[in-house]
Formats: sequence, structure tokens, C-alpha cells
Amino acid sequence: MRQNVIDIDYKLDDPWVILSQIEQSIKRKIESVGTPLKEWDIKINRGILTGLNEAFIITKEKRDELVGKDPKSDEIIRPILRGRDIRKNSYEWAGLYIIATFPSRHYDIDDFPAVRDYLLTFDKRKLEQSGQKDIDGIKGNNARKKTNNRWFEVQDSIAYWDDFSQQKILFSEMVSSPQFYLDSQKFLVNDTVTFISGENLETLTIFLNSKIIFSIFKLFYAGGGLGNSGIRMKKTFLQKLPLPRVVIQNDNSKDQEILISQALTLTDAEFDYLLEAFSI
Repeated sequence: MRQNVIDIDYKLDDPWVILSQIEQSIKRKIESVGTPLKEWDIKINRGILTGLNEAFIITKEKRDELVGKDPKSDEIIRPILRGRDIRKNSYEWAGLYIIATFPSRHYDIDDFPAVRDYLLTFDKRKLEQSGQKDIDGIKGNNARKKTNNRWFEVQDSIAYWDDFSQQKILFSEMVSSPQFYLDSQKFLVNDTVTFISGENLETLTIFLNSKIIFSIFKLFYAGGGLGNSGIRMKKTFLQKLPLPRVVIQNDNSKDQEILISQALTLTDAEFDYLLEAFSI
């Protein structure tokens, strides 16, 4: 035991973890040169929770049908990405749209008669945000969660609705490798996607898609893993990740990992250790 003793430093207000000497060195370096993401000029928000996806998420064919009946419908029907659609620096759109009736926009559903009539093809009692359980005595046949929002509105208020129209970083919470996509196409996202809006998003995307940054997050900030290699990119964990405020060029070069390593002042041994940790 004495031969394998490791000295650790920790603060009373912070959780602590037993790390090897090289891991301690890496953690000290990134925390000395980096700024936690919660102190960056960014906002991290969850995507849209509808409470009844079968009604609010529709196919392109249904979207075209509704817009054909009433062109004004196009104002509140937007393309949507899900967590499974996000890739590293890309996406695979499934041709789905969302009826984006955000409560914070205070829409009058009668201004969109085609959408109104479509939604009313569903049981209005299930659309109501009343929290009613077991409608007609059928177990599991429930209304949406109880809120103050109206039957035709999505479940979340979405006060940050305008951020969807800005450049933003999209990512799924549960991943086994870095999969961050910088979106400039104004996609909406469902609640299986988290997104980052704000400043310096190009550089931040490069950092977050880095193998060594992924290893650092997994080793020190992820709050535990999922199975053998998966981790949760949870907002509360991600906000603690310290990254240096430097510019890394988005040239898709293999040298980006080296540039990031230099920004973190890592030794060759520390760099190799993180690359090996990524592949485990």
C-alpha cells in the first residue's frame, strides 16, 4: 500500500476523486489555463418537450398538407433534429417537423386553422395539460403533465425560442464519442438534444469535438459513465469543464489535436495518455 500511495489536493467545497500522478497533472493544467464553461458568454438549454410527440412532431408530407390548406401554417411548423440525428460536425435529418406553438409566443390557434383542425384529430383530453390520469378508465391513457399552458401549445414555455434562430451547437446528452454540430440552419431540436448559444461557438465546437477534451471530460467532469464507454454530456457537468479562451482554426486538420494539447500545455506523455484514454 505504501508503494502505491498517491497524494491528492482537494477543496472542501468540491467533490474529490483519486487520480494517478499523470491525471493529477493534466487536471491541474487544464484548470490553470481554462475557464469553466459556466463563465463563458454562452447559454446551455434543453430542446423542446412537447408532452405528446405523436401530435406535435409530423412528417414532411403532413407539413406540406397543412401548408397547402393554409400557407400561414408555415410560420409555426419548423424542421426538427433529434439526438439520434446529431453527428460530429454534421447531422442526418429524418424529414421531421415540429408544430412550434411555444407558450411564450402567445399564439392564437384560430389564426392557424389547418394546424388547429389537425391537432383536434387527437383526443383533446390528452392534449390538455391537466395531468389527468387513466382517461376513460384506461391505464396509461393520460393527459399531458399539468401546467398553465393551453391544449395546443407545447409543454415547455421555451422563453429562449429566439435562440433557435441563432448559430448554435447541438449535441445529444448520452454519447460514446464527441458528437457536436455547429448549426446555422435554424433547426429546432427536441428534448433529447441540448444546445449551446452565444459567443465563440466555432472554437468551442472544435474543442468539444476533440478526442483529448472528450477524455478530459470523461476522466474528471462527467460524473460517471454509461456502460463501458458512454458518458452523459449533462449541462451541470459540462458547465464545469474548463477550456482555454484561445482560437483554434477550423481547417479539419489532424494538427488540431496537437494545437489543443499545446493550448493546455500538455507534455507528450500526457497527450498520449489522453488519446489512449479516448480509445478505451
